[in-house]
Amino acid sequence: METPPVPQSAWRAWTPDELALRLAGAPAGWYVAGGWALDLWRGFQTRAHDDLEFVAPADGLAAFRAALAPMSFWTAHAGELRRLPFGEPPPSHVWQIWCLDEAAACWRVDLMIDRGTPSRWLYKRNPAISAPRGDMVRTTTAGIPYLAPAAALLFKAKYRRDKDETDFAMAAPHLAPDERAQLRAWLDMEHPGHPWRDALQLEHFRKSGARFRVENASNQGAGACRRKRSRACSL
Repeated sequence: METPPVPQSAWRAWTPDELALRLAGAPAGWYVAGGWALDLWRGFQTRAHDDLEFVAPADGLAAFRAALAPMSFWTAHAGELRRLPFGEPPPSHVWQIWCLDEAAACWRVDLMIDRGTPSRWLYKRNPAISAPRGDMVRTTTAGIPYLAPAAALLFKAKYRRDKDETDFAMAAPHLAPDERAQLRAWLDMEHPGHPWRDALQLEHFRKSGARFRVENASNQGAGACRRKRSRACSL
């Protein structure tokens, strides 16, 4: 099996603005995910990001690969990266493709595959969790599409890395009541007993001092959120 010419930690990710420029000629339907999606929702950058994740529809994947040329593409699954030859579709069990800038010897962006429908967003880990796509994909004033905060946090709830806890603490106080209710319902379905569920109670934020938790989480995660584990199964 061919191995990548650079380590998994060799990230020099684009920003969402840089990604949007490169995808200017690509089809519609893509959107930023992960921690950057939460920052696009907030309207400013809340922390350092060591990667960038975006999602593209499965039926338009070839067009997005063409738009990202001359990147080389590597499927990410179960901690392993495998080269995806030009023109070859990814296997059905693969949901992630890392994009390698071989000239600069670094990873630039993590492409996630969206196998939902044009009208319906599906949570890839549990298709029973779904929502209208128009509710789940929003757009900044600059025209950059991003995943809605409740959905972005649902992905982060699985691993609860330091950066995930920081993102939750920074985002949760700003969720609208319906977004809190939606995320709580999804956590009940996917992660019963998850500690974020009770933290989403509006009264909890009023009484327990959200500012302290936000500051505490930011301090704890400031250094650790930059550390890489084997990321080939992150989202």
